Amino acid sequence: MLKPLAARLLEALLTLWLLATLCFVLLRAAPGGPFDAEKAAPPEVEAALAAQYRLDRPLPAQYALWLGDVVRGDLGPSFQYPDYTVNQLVGQALPVSALNGGLALLLALALGVPLGVLAALRRGRALDRVLMFGAGLGLAVPKFVAAPLLVLLFAVTLKWLPAGGWGEWRHVVLPVIALALPNLAWCARLTRASMLETLSADYLRAARARGLSETRLLFAHALRPGLLPVVAWLAPALINVVTGSAVVEQVFGIPGMGRYFVQGALNRDYTLVLGVVLVVGALIVLIGALVDALRAALDPRLREAR
Repeated sequence: MLKPLAARLLEALLTLWLLATLCFVLLRAAPGGPFDAEKAAPPEVEAALAAQYRLDRPLPAQYALWLGDVVRGDLGPSFQYPDYTVNQLVGQALPVSALNGGLALLLALALGVPLGVLAALRRGRALDRVLMFGAGLGLAVPKFVAAPLLVLLFAVTLKWLPAGGWGEWRHVVLPVIALALPNLAWCARLTRASMLETLSADYLRAARARGLSETRLLFAHALRPGLLPVVAWLAPALINVVTGSAVVEQVFGIPGMGRYFVQGALNRDYTLVLGVVLVVGALIVLIGALVDALRAALDPRLREAR
């Protein structure tokens, strides 16, 4: 038991180290710097800033110092937000992104699973075609198109919800819908395909021949194995939410992780970008482990394979 856990922990730490190292190298290889401006600062000011943020040292020394700070839990100072550390910025932004992303995933599951099951039960009928057409449309429309369309409809035309900002429950509705739409579509299509395969299994035919009702077949025998692919999909769904948050938070002006990542990349705020990458990477690794544990709880064959 302890040996697989230690191996999984070592694999997670190695993944995060490689991710952070690659991001560090790519950021430093990009043209420009964190203190570049249209009007160059006096040389003594540039030298003082470089010394303050340890940019005057060789690149390997900068990497070693930064990695040592990270091991101690210090993500460093922000270059573009001098009154804040990266720890403070991430601490403010993470709950915002977690709320939006969590609600978006819950909405996708709460609607996608029932719609997928309903489409599977009505296979080939008009309702099935309508639901799958809607799911295909949800996959075809990217977030950077869906988000402005939601603003145009519900904020500008109908004036039901605010177009941006943060602080009230009304500010959460449109960003959550924009984040949830593609995941909802994926969830519905995946659930339908999995349920169709499960409902045609031999053991369900035998149970049906014994006179079990369709409702009991569905809830007692088909739903649990039919949802295994949906559980496995949760990890890539989380990645989809994380990558989509950068677009959605920019459109709606939400102070979340995605927005800080975009602003940090544009301003060459090395420590801020690296801090966001590390935190998001750690969350993805953690969610992947939780999804694996949930799959093992639902499927005894996975527990026996360990």
